[in-house]
Amino acid sequence: MLDFKNKVAVVTGSSRGIGRAVALALAEGGCAVAINYRKSRDEAEEVVNSIKEMGGKAIAVQCDVSKREEVEAMFKATVNAFDKVDILVNNAGVAFGGSLLETTDEIWDKQMEVNLKGVFLCSQIAARYMVERNYGKIVNISSNSGFGIAMSGETSYAVSKAGVIQLTKSSAYDLGKHNINVNCVAPGAVDTVMLRGNRSDEEYEKVLEGRRNRASLGITGTPEDIANAVLFFASDESRYITGKILLVDGGRRDFL
Repeated sequence: MLDFKNKVAVVTGSSRGIGRAVALALAEGGCAVAINYRKSRDEAEEVVNSIKEMGGKAIAVQCDVSKREEVEAMFKATVNAFDKVDILVNNAGVAFGGSLLETTDEIWDKQMEVNLKGVFLCSQIAARYMVERNYGKIVNISSNSGFGIAMSGETSYAVSKAGVIQLTKSSAYDLGKHNINVNCVAPGAVDTVMLRGNRSDEEYEKVLEGRRNRASLGITGTPEDIANAVLFFASDESRYITGKILLVDGGRRDFL
């Protein structure tokens, strides 16, 4: 297991799904974790309790990552609780479908605000704390939808996730001189509440089957699969890697 003793992490959108798996995995390695949520307070507190039960340290912090003042307050709360911030995992995101002709201003703006502006705000504010200590790890969660292959009904989502990829590279360039690594994990289909949406069991199984058929490994990813990749980038084992994008998608055939 990777060692995160004496490290402090903020994981956005960590009350469920991929963020939850990342937070729990970091805590298992000895990391103190700020569990960020926007609405799901009970779920966030459940993650905090799980971490405390394993002997770890955690707090729950409510924050809309698209609001600068709330992001600033989240990092202040983390530093007040744990004295520093070593690791930021930008996981919070939303997913709304819609082709170019179907995408409304509201859908476009919401996805850009959360998926892209949220990563910018959290990275900028976290980096200010990291620069003071000349150390930091920022791991962004994008998607293989933002990696250059167009899919039906993902116009604004794909654009927002493509933006995260470029933001990763630009941030890595700017922050390298401060000993801050910035990398990105781009998941494929992962069995989460977000992917399920409002689909019935039958509809959801058809979606999973379609995603499995596009993957060379023929399987659907789990939140833990993504967490394993995130932990590597968050650890000191990745000290010589920055500005890189790692696809974790079961070998989607479009990209091979």
